Amino acid sequence: MTKPASIQNAKIEIDGAQGEGGGQVLRSSLALSMATGRPFRMHKIRAGRERPGLMRQHLTCVQAAASICNAKVSGDAVGSQEITFEPGDVRPGQYHFPIGTAGSTTMVLQAILPSLLIAKAPSTITVEGGTHNGMAPPFEFFERALLPLLLRAGAVVRARLERHGFYPAGGGRIIVEVDPPRDIQTIEILDRGNRVSASARALLSRVPGSVGERELAVLQRRLGIEPHECSIRGVENSVGPGNALLLHLEYEHITEVFSSIGERAKTSEAVAEELATEARDYIAHKQPIGPHLADQLMVPLALLAGGTYATGPLTQHARTNIEVIQTFGGRVDVEGEHTVKVHPLSIQR
Repeated sequence: MTKPASIQNAKIEIDGAQGEGGGQVLRSSLALSMATGRPFRMHKIRAGRERPGLMRQHLTCVQAAASICNAKVSGDAVGSQEITFEPGDVRPGQYHFPIGTAGSTTMVLQAILPSLLIAKAPSTITVEGGTHNGMAPPFEFFERALLPLLLRAGAVVRARLERHGFYPAGGGRIIVEVDPPRDIQTIEILDRGNRVSASARALLSRVPGSVGERELAVLQRRLGIEPHECSIRGVENSVGPGNALLLHLEYEHITEVFSSIGERAKTSEAVAEELATEARDYIAHKQPIGPHLADQLMVPLALLAGGTYATGPLTQHARTNIEVIQTFGGRVDVEGEHTVKVHPLSIQR
């Protein structure tokens, strides 16, 4: 992708503490900078967090983005609260990015995948780290909730999980293959349609089976999930122990995935109650797009052909994405209480 020369030198100033004030600002800025060719300087990165500045996961995002578009970067170090990023042209190819910790692999993909969706040649991306983390989308969300919508918009993406990675050991591996897009089109998702199926699964690595049984019992009681819709899977290829509870809700027009991650100080019941509460909120508001999918769709759709979707109340992450997209010359309208309209960015492909 060759960027318009008239905008290449116009550096954008971004406050890293704006909106949700965390890694979302950085990831979206990197993705949009790579695709549009607009350089940026970001200050106050994660300034309000307990450990401000770039952590290993965020640094991997910066370094991975720089590698793919041959960017000039300053401030790329753990703990840095300011970076400058001057992108070159996106170069499709084969890439391997080890995070080195249990940092989220899917969050690294948020920063680097959007620009490759619209590239003119195939790419293969391998990311190693955490695949099932607290406060991050698990692989199943990426594969079964997000990717089908990107495919509907014309992107050509395949993903596979080669090895699970739980906190704190990490060591997971995701491989994503991207081909040039076909028939890019605006998508519209305003209705779920009828529910087709529901399934709940407890993933257990070196954790007693009783943990999964207790988690699934809560989902059966709280959500009306039937016993035949529940399963326990033992994970044998994980580097360390771990537990993830997953719920897939498939409707005619959308599939949503909810998750909760087990931790040492967290009871099985607490893990399941956390998931059940989020799922019940989604079921109650009756809109097709859940809160996490609502914000993760925005940047890819802005780089494809745009789209309109109905969702529940916007999260701070989603509102932050709107601000960042507008900073890079895009436009996202929130119509009424539930409808989001993402306009396509005018970029040279």
